[in-house]
Amino acid sequence: MKKKRVNKIPTFKTVEEEARFWDTHSFADYWDELEDVDLTVELHKPKEETLVVRLQKNVKDRLGRIAKQKGLHVSALARMWLTERLHASRQ
Repeated sequence: MKKKRVNKIPTFKTVEEEARFWDTHSFADYWDELEDVDLTVELHKPKEETLVVRLQKNVKDRLGRIAKQKGLHVSALARMWLTERLHASRQ
């Protein structure tokens, strides 16, 4: 006779506590409690504005290489860098 699984995912007080738990436990022991998540809603944020920026080819190519190394699309990296620079200029 199979032993009935009694594993329950505990309630965590912090993200760090949850991370420590999953570092030492297998998701496979909790399949019955896991839920599917639709990530498409969160991954496709609507863009409020569009800005066309003309770059020299060598600058665009370099930006593209760096983006690829980071696993990003070239426009995502450019947007991140612009945002970081604007934030830094406020200080």
